[in-house]
Amino acid sequence: MERFIENYQNEKFDVIVIGGGITGASVAYEAATRGLKVALLEKKDFSWATSAVTSKMIHGGLRYLVNGEVGLVRESLRERRVLENIAPNYVYPWPMMMTHYTKPLKNNKWVVKIGMLVYDALSYDKNFTWDSCKKIPAHRTVSREEVMRSEPSVRTEGLTGASVFYDCISIFPERFTLAFIKSAVACGAKVSNYAKVEGFLVDDRKKVTGVRVKDLLQNKIHEVSGTVTINCGGPWADILLGIAKQNGNVNGTLRRSEGIHIITKKRLLSGKYTVGSMTPAGRHFFLIPWRGHTLIGTTDKPYHGNPDDYRVTKTSILELLEDVNSSFGDGKLSYKDVQHTYGGLRPLVEKETKETYSSSRKYEIYDNQDEGLDGLITVEGGKYTTSRRLAENCLKIVAAKLNRDLGKSITEKKYLTGCDIKDLCVFLNEIQKQKNGFSSATLDYLGHNYGTEYAEVIKLAQEDKTLSETLNEDGEILAQVVYAVRDEMARTLSDIVMRRTGIGTLGNPGENVLRKVAQVAAKELQWDANRIEKEIADTVNLLKLPQ
Repeated sequence: MERFIENYQNEKFDVIVIGGGITGASVAYEAATRGLKVALLEKKDFSWATSAVTSKMIHGGLRYLVNGEVGLVRESLRERRVLENIAPNYVYPWPMMMTHYTKPLKNNKWVVKIGMLVYDALSYDKNFTWDSCKKIPAHRTVSREEVMRSEPSVRTEGLTGASVFYDCISIFPERFTLAFIKSAVACGAKVSNYAKVEGFLVDDRKKVTGVRVKDLLQNKIHEVSGTVTINCGGPWADILLGIAKQNGNVNGTLRRSEGIHIITKKRLLSGKYTVGSMTPAGRHFFLIPWRGHTLIGTTDKPYHGNPDDYRVTKTSILELLEDVNSSFGDGKLSYKDVQHTYGGLRPLVEKETKETYSSSRKYEIYDNQDEGLDGLITVEGGKYTTSRRLAENCLKIVAAKLNRDLGKSITEKKYLTGCDIKDLCVFLNEIQKQKNGFSSATLDYLGHNYGTEYAEVIKLAQEDKTLSETLNEDGEILAQVVYAVRDEMARTLSDIVMRRTGIGTLGNPGENVLRKVAQVAAKELQWDANRIEKEIADTVNLLKLPQ
């Protein structure tokens, strides 16, 4: 991929997409598959914000049934299956154990049983997958004794049993988002990270005709023209809309919810299940086995202020620890057990509820012509699982504005780039047979996280043996760094270790590893010694726990 903004020559696009998270990536891909000329602009790196701070799940939203959002749950379950199909190496079934206690009432196993039966019914097509090894069974209710045998760390006081059901996990959301962007590029879209939209082009009829963009890497301003501009700014969507109105006023529909996660090495799970529990106040949290660690999340509380100023705080971490200790384990999980933390802001559109936990995860697509901004569409809200469907619905509005028949969506019928894998089990087994001097861990990691593109990474390591050096227990190798820069538009050390690879996503891997990665990146990006030190310092600071 190439940053088109570096060589932009006044080309006019049919569609300009602002935002390189999963929503913008999905919209750009959907538009490109319909034959439109598409440009995608992201002010930092792709998937750096909300799309990077998930619980690693692609789920139907069982708890949304409590709010009566049957339509949202059905849409999510359908899209869960679609994503399993088009991205088989990124999305696959995983067992969930939801524990039940005598209190609160909504966690009673018989009350939940009703919800589980509805959930099973709404996912009637869950096994209509392209890959036959991705079968999902119906839920089952297990006894208190079976829970204690399976997950000894579960709090036993008041325990009445558990529901075991399947949703899907997404092992690397940042690379999954990147797969949508790569797919858009393969269909002709032009994309650029570190391209910040600072203003809108508006003609004398008040029609938005493009955007004013600053290339943050070359410090240049460009005016990019487009017939339709789509605001997929996530937590920044209302701020962008205020810029378009040139008076800072927004429509007031967007709320922001903070969600954080912590990662600990402390052994809390068997590794067989994701375990869901409920606090005495009735909030769910999950403990997820992930890369030999336990991933715990998430919180859900209102955030007020500029999203650019958001940071995870020690207070938020302690609040999550308090929730966990009130409901799970021996109650002794402490701040010193936290190896890494991450957090972000969810954009919510519902205003009626007092707390963000109960707010809907539905999305809204607005034609801003109604506000005097013809040529601008704003997307607000939504969840990762339904982003592809959101994009499909967004293109209906685009087609009307362009007054063109764009045909039907084909994105649910096409593998994403690098994901053309008919049987994941067979694919991974075939990779292991090839060996070529690489460890089983390396081959398994590359197969899952690069799909059919794993061979390009292997080729780089074979051409330069120094790039075959293993960097962590997952088997990641230095060749991934070169691939990230040459083929995946990584431009900083944090791009590489946080979003193209998993080197930094368990916390600081140590100066030795960061320096090796930085030195390889420096050769590709022509960094001098001062730039290397700055990149390392910036990444170390990013990975520090809040104090």
